[in-house]
Amino acid sequence: MNGYVSPKQRLNQRGSVEDRWRKRVKDADGNTVEVPSAVAGKVTRWRARYVDDGGREIQRSFGRKVDAQKWLDGQLASLLRGDHVAPADAKVTVGQWRDTWLAGYGNRRESSVRMAEVHLKIIKVHFGAVPLSAVKPSDVRAWTAQLQKEGRAPSYVYALHSRLSQLFTDAVHDGLVARNPCSRRTSPPMGKQRPYVATTEQVWALYDAFPPGVQPAILMGAHAGLRLAECAALRITDVDLEAGVIHPAVQWPEKELKSDKSRTAIPIPREMAQILAEAARTGNGRTFLDDEWGNPGSPWTIQRAMRDARDRLDLPDDFRFHDLRHYFASLLIASGLDVKVVQGRLRHASAKTTLDTYGHLWPDRDDTSRAAVAAVYQERDERWAPTNQGSTSTRSTPTPTATSGRAARMSTAPSRWERSSPSTATSSGPSLGL
Repeated sequence: MNGYVSPKQRLNQRGSVEDRWRKRVKDADGNTVEVPSAVAGKVTRWRARYVDDGGREIQRSFGRKVDAQKWLDGQLASLLRGDHVAPADAKVTVGQWRDTWLAGYGNRRESSVRMAEVHLKIIKVHFGAVPLSAVKPSDVRAWTAQLQKEGRAPSYVYALHSRLSQLFTDAVHDGLVARNPCSRRTSPPMGKQRPYVATTEQVWALYDAFPPGVQPAILMGAHAGLRLAECAALRITDVDLEAGVIHPAVQWPEKELKSDKSRTAIPIPREMAQILAEAARTGNGRTFLDDEWGNPGSPWTIQRAMRDARDRLDLPDDFRFHDLRHYFASLLIASGLDVKVVQGRLRHASAKTTLDTYGHLWPDRDDTSRAAVAAVYQERDERWAPTNQGSTSTRSTPTPTATSGRAARMSTAPSRWERSSPSTATSSGPSLGL
């Protein structure tokens, strides 16, 4: 039975193998002799015991001494390597750890917790009854392949693999498993699709097709990059109309933003500020968007207007409000802004996110690199051009600026062309005709 052993009880002995069928006693002469114990033949003979880093004594019984010693050596070696897992912890299943992990994840944003619950429900179907320590990389690869055969989108399979990896990373940190079976080698492709980017004409057509009460939403998405829930929740007090700056503070309905980075201020042009000012003057007095009854608009109000306008304008069936944010990104990139500026305007947590999503929108740099190399040829032509029309020389050797040291030696030494010239060669051998 496992129990706590104090440092004093360890006596500097990390582990040992004990013969439970024999015990040592003093005979009549005071000598130590071995005699059968009271449990000889009644219990498993050999017991291996050791103390882990937490002070717990862990033991296991074996029928043969060699097996007990082998097990003990393996446990002590794992303690030295730092990847020790107690035998009891090694029995924890993925499903059991999933419940514990999710309880600790509950302090995240509500939307993040909901997404985690959906992912973990799918993970539990396949791995729920399997011990954490029994999941191998090959099992993970087989699972992702099965998900793809079921018709799940590549990007979703990638997200599920990432969630499983997150689950195991925290299990390793908790000492429940020695290593994470998920890695780049087991990860499926991200399967990202390039976002649809509307044209400027389509954006203005959407604006004209929207009901007046929610028309500002088109500008918020296409010209400020606000997300759907941010547009619906944007309050009049969140915008400095005189300075032309939006200060995102909440998302609908009065919830925290996606991340701290989402609070980054967004500059807007004077023309857009004027349209928002008019919406603030004629609207509900709290937000910039109104539904058909004059109440503050919700995400569903915007989505319903988007569906109606999309059908009338013959936009793709999968065109979403979020695609206006893609248009905003393309607008910034086409204007020549670098990735850090675009990242800031989109309020991404990292430039990697910006590049992964919009890297293909940056213009091809082939012409730029070609021009950079061509400049070298142009400089050569200008520097070594003939000084007069009748000269047969195609270039002149620049005069060294120093006449001493290494520069002087270089200026007086024959050039590679002179050394290899047939007219200056002293060899009597046949000409190579080069």
